Amino acid sequence: MKTITKQIFGLSIAAQMTLATAFSAEACTGIQLNAQDGSSVYGRTMEWGAFDLHSRVAIIPRNFEFTGKTPEGQNGKVWRTKYGVVALDMLGQDYLADGMNEAGLAGGLFYHPGFADYAEYDPDAAADTITAVDVLGYALTQFSSLEELREGLQNVRVVPVVEEAIGIPVAAHWIFNDRQGNSMVVEAHEGELRFFDAPLGVITNAPNYDWHTTNLRNYLNLSAVALPDKRLENTDFTPLGAGSGMIGLPGDHTPPSRFIRAVAWSQTARPTSNSDETVYELFRILDNFNLPLGSAEGSDLPTDEIDQMRSATIWTTVWDQQNMTLYFHTQHNRRVRMLGLEGLDFSSDTIRHLPLDLSKSQDVEDLATRE
Repeated sequence: MKTITKQIFGLSIAAQMTLATAFSAEACTGIQLNAQDGSSVYGRTMEWGAFDLHSRVAIIPRNFEFTGKTPEGQNGKVWRTKYGVVALDMLGQDYLADGMNEAGLAGGLFYHPGFADYAEYDPDAAADTITAVDVLGYALTQFSSLEELREGLQNVRVVPVVEEAIGIPVAAHWIFNDRQGNSMVVEAHEGELRFFDAPLGVITNAPNYDWHTTNLRNYLNLSAVALPDKRLENTDFTPLGAGSGMIGLPGDHTPPSRFIRAVAWSQTARPTSNSDETVYELFRILDNFNLPLGSAEGSDLPTDEIDQMRSATIWTTVWDQQNMTLYFHTQHNRRVRMLGLEGLDFSSDTIRHLPLDLSKSQDVEDLATRE
């Protein structure tokens, strides 16, 4: 497991109240866990409260050509994929939200409103330009390690481009995770990309990553160990029940509070011997972050499509980087499904798409069929 201490962290109430008002809309949570055998597993929830993102599983072949977007259209950087990728896309387009390549590098796009400060568009630099929805696809198809990614992303310009579905540029930051259990967060600031080593393997949304890590210091009192009994004025007091060491853990849906909880649950997760058990443990932890409708980004946008949704958590993914396997469940069906990268044909000339749900209904086993 990623470890620093079994005691955790925090955020002042006053700052939390301010940020809850400003950023109550963001809700995605990402976590990486490591098993005792050294294998690494990354997973995340995807929240969007206004409409279904219509995500699909995308199988991206090697030697496929992409073109980055600019404010002028599809005239940005052109690149050919070096690595095959399995990903979940968005809006029925080749916008990758979460994925892993055949080298075991995994990553995800996370909403970052108010803090994604992209470069201004320069038509003379269009050949090196991409936008936020291109970043994950570019990174996973081009790089096999965090070191390559850090160096390679410095050679592209990320500029704002209005996304028609929401009427504004997509504000994003990203987390990337390698097979050795290392994580890195990438953010746009003053027109440049910034890179943060992320040993905790956790990401949520706004504000910036270094703000979240600084504010962890305010929760150093939290512990997985129950509080001891206390004697006051010849009277003995004992905790009311299990979990007393986590008293004060924030329970709201704001990004700062979810960051604290994600660190708390991942740092106190049970030890797992291998990636299979770690996949199970990560699903268990991520289920703590499922959100109801009205509690995620986009919830303030006018839409009729929300009537077709069951949850603000549209899907949850877990990527086994050791066994090169995608696992996921959705808002419509919590049965876990899987797709292994090994054995996939990454030599085709087109991107293949698989629906997340064949039927938008819960798969329930009838025990009577066992008789």
